[in-house]
Amino acid sequence: MRPHFFVTHVALAGTLALAALTGPTRAEPSHGIAMYGEPALPPDFVSLPYLNPEAPKGGTLVSGNEGGFDSLNPYVITGNPPWQLRFLISESLMYRSQDEPFTVYGLLAESVEVPDDRSWVEFTLREEARFSDGTPVTIEDVIWSYETLGTEGNARYRGLWSLLESVEQTGPRSVRFTFSKQDRELALITGLRPILKKAQFEGKDFAKLSLEEPPIGSAPYVISDFTPARSVTLTRNPDYWGADLPIRRGTNNFDEIKIEFYGDSAVLFEAFKGQEISYIREFNAEKWNRDYDFPAVRAGDIELSEIPSERPSGITGFVMNTRKPPFDDIRVRDAMIHAFNFEYINETLTGGRQPRITSYFSGSELAMQDGPAEGRVRELLAPFADNIPKGALEGYALPQSDGSPRNRGNIRKAVALLEEAGWTIQNGALANSNGKPFEFTLLLRQGANEFQTISDLYGKALERLGITMRVEIVDPAQYQLRLQDFDFDMTDIRRQFSLSPGNDQRLYWGSDIANTPGSRNLMGVESQAIDSMVDAMVESRSSEDFTAAVRALDRLLTAGRYVIPIHTFDKGRIAHVKELKYAEDRVPLYGDSVYFLPEIWWYDEG
Repeated sequence: MRPHFFVTHVALAGTLALAALTGPTRAEPSHGIAMYGEPALPPDFVSLPYLNPEAPKGGTLVSGNEGGFDSLNPYVITGNPPWQLRFLISESLMYRSQDEPFTVYGLLAESVEVPDDRSWVEFTLREEARFSDGTPVTIEDVIWSYETLGTEGNARYRGLWSLLESVEQTGPRSVRFTFSKQDRELALITGLRPILKKAQFEGKDFAKLSLEEPPIGSAPYVISDFTPARSVTLTRNPDYWGADLPIRRGTNNFDEIKIEFYGDSAVLFEAFKGQEISYIREFNAEKWNRDYDFPAVRAGDIELSEIPSERPSGITGFVMNTRKPPFDDIRVRDAMIHAFNFEYINETLTGGRQPRITSYFSGSELAMQDGPAEGRVRELLAPFADNIPKGALEGYALPQSDGSPRNRGNIRKAVALLEEAGWTIQNGALANSNGKPFEFTLLLRQGANEFQTISDLYGKALERLGITMRVEIVDPAQYQLRLQDFDFDMTDIRRQFSLSPGNDQRLYWGSDIANTPGSRNLMGVESQAIDSMVDAMVESRSSEDFTAAVRALDRLLTAGRYVIPIHTFDKGRIAHVKELKYAEDRVPLYGDSVYFLPEIWWYDEG
């Protein structure tokens, strides 16, 4: 049974609040809002600084995805839609700049207004805003979208709904969201929910709509054709309502975007070499150095671009499901990390070119510092000292090997940790006091070739400990269903973070959704300390307090030994046909984010 989400005291007003709203905390409407301070761009900005406002329109961009799809609705928990759709077919009230840590500017909304304490946020719709079918975007559509996504939508949309005390129409084109708790980030993230057309879904089951019809949005692209499991075609709307907005100038430049599906990464790569698709992202530095010297590259028909980024590393690796044994025991998780011979595996896979992820925010100023916690970080962690992982206060670092295949020192430590947890060798296999052997399954998606290679190397190390790891490879649809039901012992994980993490962290590790089907809290962590650090992040009034809270969170997550980290993706690596261009001299702060390609690139035949 699907969970039912609801919130009390949420007033979805169908009538206007005509009384004037005054008070000492009322602010003036603005073109944008920042997490701290003021937006970098003035009200009369011409375009976002990392764009080419004169970029030509035209051409076709062909993307390649692995696997298949069975849905065109990216906003619900069911189905497996192309991941690009939620960024291409709908718009939100505000638009997030990729060149500032966290600033949003008006898109569907012409202005935003907040009081000093940010206890509410009010948006005023642009009068000219239209859906792709030409009908106006209304406050009724806005309120319906927030309620429906918050109660029937994907888990990523539900957290906000529970934090709203009221939603009310305050004018013909304005709506106010009042929050039930102190949280400075809510004013920003509230503006980033997709707005859909209410009339489209009247008399229909929003949660079950899949291939019948795609949601109608207001974005520059509409789905014009599709073949189930094979391809989706999006066409730029020639009547797109916002083409002349400064926030849109230089974006969405392709006449057509096609998404083609391939069985696995090897087949996709061959299709790219034959220029059947326009570009490919490469996440392995060794393959980038070794495999991208084929004839089309040497002839100049395909170009290789490296995109710098100032984002945190995020976390990528193998996540352990703590909802059930044996990974509910931190000593076992610690042993699994010691058995993972990163230095040897990294040399084998990337030639040692990509450094290890050392924490969830490594590579940025938000990362936990070496050694014991100090200052404000220690103050935040101290109330939870008796219930947080060993190392969070004292200092923790991932184990290192000598780079040899045997990893003897760390294997010895893993044996000791397992013995402490009650696992000993019995009849040639590792077993607990009840004689149950240590066996588990690693769940992987078909086409996840790099993780499969890593698992082969890792499995051999585990065999030396007497542990049996079975690798189960399933198709993408089944993989998503298994994740939604937390039906795995260990699986792969990748979480990317910005320089302004906040409520998104509740989606990844929040206690209240740890057991909610479809939750992104894959490890199942339930920690009052982690929840408190996220609270401190979103309630902070200064960048110093914010940084301390993130560093404290980083310590808890890393010392919790929930994920076996692999190498970082330190820069974007995109191989693309020569006709694809971007402003190379003004790459945004976040580098190759999901908005980077296709949104700000263009097609130029030269």
